[in-house]
Amino acid sequence: MTVNELSRYLNEKIPRELSCSWDNDGLMCCSDGEREVKKALFCMDVTPEAIDHAIDGGFDVIISHHPLIFRGVKTLSGDYGIPARLIKLIKNDISVMSFHTRFDAVDGGVNDALAELFELENIEKIECDGIELMRVGDLPEELDIEHFVAVVCAKLGCEHLNYASNSGKVHRLAVVGGSGGSYIREARASGADTYLSGELGYHNMTDCKDHGVNLIEAGHYFTERIALYNLSRFVNEADDGISCEFFESNVINHI
Repeated sequence: MTVNELSRYLNEKIPRELSCSWDNDGLMCCSDGEREVKKALFCMDVTPEAIDHAIDGGFDVIISHHPLIFRGVKTLSGDYGIPARLIKLIKNDISVMSFHTRFDAVDGGVNDALAELFELENIEKIECDGIELMRVGDLPEELDIEHFVAVVCAKLGCEHLNYASNSGKVHRLAVVGGSGGSYIREARASGADTYLSGELGYHNMTDCKDHGVNLIEAGHYFTERIALYNLSRFVNEADDGISCEFFESNVINHI
């Protein structure tokens, strides 16, 4: 399968109509659309380290969640930043595809992966920004929030998180991977007692009693990276001969 063929397949599997209006994703960089894809590297962000790993490993394409190009590129220079990354990718004939909010929303994407991870039952899709982004469902059993946040850390692999307790009990959970601070009202309206996202914001957390829901901020990276395996499955549905590998692109440390 060529780069162009894989891009077309993924655009059909993860349709652009599911993207938020402000988003930019899809085929980000491609110097040769007819190049055969034998090896694909999956990562959250196309960092310089991810690019070097792709070059050293002989990868044909990088497939990321966060877009390589989000805002307009006004100049191409090898000095630093996104332009320098683009030049390096083109010189090494490595294509980049990114699937962002549409992969959050699509069946089998980020938020379905979160719902599956926490074994939610009676799942509903809730519309946010005009797309069915949020997932809401019941935990198999009600838990104290202190118990549940320990479960969250274990399942997501995050060492730290922030949480603010409203009721102190967790039974009906709303989830949005990444930055979900704008959707607290939707979480409350859905009947959830707890809302988990990657980033919620200091003032939202402080006002959890006013919002009427427990709030859990588990890290942007950690709430989304779990879905990269699902993205690789989409690729292997297109061509099971493509070798898939994952790269940990997180550069944010905690002490």
